[in-house]
Amino acid sequence: SPALPLGQAAPPRRHAYPGTWLPEPLLTDPHDSPAPGPHPYGCLPTAILLELESLEPLQRAVFVLDEVFALDYRQIAAAVGRPEAACRELAAQARRLTAAARPRPQADRTRCAALAARFFDALKDGDAAALRDLLAPDAQLVGDGGGKAPQLARTVTGDHRVARLLTSLIALLARVDVTVQARTVNSRPGALLRDRDDKVLATWTLDVRDGHIHTIHSVTNPDKLAHLGPVADAWALNREAGRTRRALT
Repeated sequence: SPALPLGQAAPPRRHAYPGTWLPEPLLTDPHDSPAPGPHPYGCLPTAILLELESLEPLQRAVFVLDEVFALDYRQIAAAVGRPEAACRELAAQARRLTAAARPRPQADRTRCAALAARFFDALKDGDAAALRDLLAPDAQLVGDGGGKAPQLARTVTGDHRVARLLTSLIALLARVDVTVQARTVNSRPGALLRDRDDKVLATWTLDVRDGHIHTIHSVTNPDKLAHLGPVADAWALNREAGRTRRALT
């Protein structure tokens, strides 16, 4: 079908998406992912990508042309078919709406990386108390399986619940030889989970605010992982983990 002009709303599709929708995870650390070529949203963290979804189509188009492609307002006006003054106002609106999700200064990114390292150490040790200390009281674990992989039935909220679920989940995954590799995902601290054959099972992204981990985004939808390499059979791993758990009870 022909491409829609910038700013024109596409037919609604996501209303039927099973469960929570999260952006496609992109590895943005020095270890390049096998994704073919640069992605226009690769420099934007998950929090901003989620905020972009809430913008009106014209706001989103202007924001991306301004912030990602660095076009001047004359070029943006020509692209979206609106006066320059209107584009400036649309860009200002979009910046206000996405301000809370903006990346922190470099010093904060360094602290975020240190916090993430402590998080993954506590996770590896199965230390739920240490995890709780790193999580915000209203921390959330949000999953996106797209109906094509095991996923959370709903968002898990609260530091105790998230810490307890993570420690039990990692212990179970370790029994089926799943490894957790710390990486930078969508410009945030995160991880790549791989099975025993080095296939990609999931990505995690950590949203750090005020010295604590506020949200953990987990993507298991195989359609969103395929650009990272061969994708693991999450259902088969889930069945194997279930058999392992029953054997231990």
